[in-house]
Amino acid sequence: MPEAQVPEVPVPEVGVDEGRRRVEAGAVLLDVREAEEWQAGHAEAAQWIPMGELAARRDEIPPGRDVVVICRSGARSGRVTEALVQAGHDAVNLAGGMQAWASAGLPVVTEHGGPGTVA
Repeated sequence: MPEAQVPEVPVPEVGVDEGRRRVEAGAVLLDVREAEEWQAGHAEAAQWIPMGELAARRDEIPPGRDVVVICRSGARSGRVTEALVQAGHDAVNLAGGMQAWASAGLPVVTEHGGPGTVA
């Protein structure tokens, strides 16, 4: 008997303006990039959990809060969003990632609060 196929569910995604609005309304902005990317520049309100550490640190995501997931371009955060949704979180991927965030003129800071960059 063939194995049942689970239908593919599209990853929920929002643009920069909607992502910013959700964060301002209390959603967690979850940055899943690597250390050097985070150190170079991130959104000021972001919580940082690298993608590779997410399974071990999932309990750091506040329960009951919406989650906007962000990476550099949106690819890694899309995979993380999919996993979070499957785990029961109300999560969305930020389309275009930190590149879109910075291009929209939204603040990007370093670990020390100075102006940051997105590589």
